[in-house]
Amino acid sequence: MRIIGIDPGSRLTGYGLIDSDGMHSVYLSHGVIKLSGEPLPPRLGEIFASITALIHEHRPDVMAIEQVFVAKNPSSALKLGQARGAAICAAVHGGLSVAEYTPTLIKKAVVGTGRADKAQIQHMVQMILGLGEKPQSDAADALAVALSHAHTHTTLMHQSGRGK
Repeated sequence: MRIIGIDPGSRLTGYGLIDSDGMHSVYLSHGVIKLSGEPLPPRLGEIFASITALIHEHRPDVMAIEQVFVAKNPSSALKLGQARGAAICAAVHGGLSVAEYTPTLIKKAVVGTGRADKAQIQHMVQMILGLGEKPQSDAADALAVALSHAHTHTTLMHQSGRGK
């Protein structure tokens, strides 16, 4: 299964691509979509266009994306939600199903604790995928989302009896 993981943001949106059978994951690509300083609507368009291009280039089977958490700043939470919406629309437009994961579940799946910090996520993503260097924080988060989906999907398949 080819998975594109997305760490949405209104200024920086991380992405990571892996192939996984649930037990073993292979790194394909990662990066950060750096959005212009323009008003929010053009940035949302950039997210949609960039993720659409990634989907066309890499042909993932599914998108995994981080769910919005309630932030202290309501305006920031709304912008983050809109960035997620642009990414999800790109996935649906590309024919992908979308799986959503909470930040706590992602941290637990990759690091083993739901309270892991950014440096711990970067380190574990580097180790799990055998990367030569630590990916930038937003890209590491996106790869962690993809890894979370690989692990969760496999667990659910085994629990349902379809993964035997």
